[in-house]
Amino acid sequence: MIYTTHSESETEALGARFAAKLAPGTVAALYGDLGCGKTAFVRGMARGMGIAGPVTSPTFTIVNEYDGPRPLFHFDMYRLGGADELFDIGWEDYLARGGVCAVEWSENVPGAFTGDEVTVRFAKTGDNDREITIEGGPGLC
Repeated sequence: MIYTTHSESETEALGARFAAKLAPGTVAALYGDLGCGKTAFVRGMARGMGIAGPVTSPTFTIVNEYDGPRPLFHFDMYRLGGADELFDIGWEDYLARGGVCAVEWSENVPGAFTGDEVTVRFAKTGDNDREITIEGGPGLC
């Protein structure tokens, strides 16, 4: 399904609606260029999962963990060279913990996915406009 947002707050709201319907253990593989709204979407995911507090990009830490009714593990693969590095930091352990994994820059770690992840693609279509395509996830109507 393709969604269009016209502001950061709309992108966050879409992320909240998306995450509210996710089952524990879901992996959301996020794809898109720098500045396309991936982190704003994950901030919304956190809100939709009942997580309060600031949500920031884990560019330098690789993963941020957020506690809530369902934990959210927010990964940023921008600096990783491949899936092997993700496995080295305990990817399988995060998957086993039953939270939701949101993975920015998934294109850098294609070998980490098994085919059952939800794919979310971001494209900037204007100054504030984003086209967000969600494949394999719950309907958000």
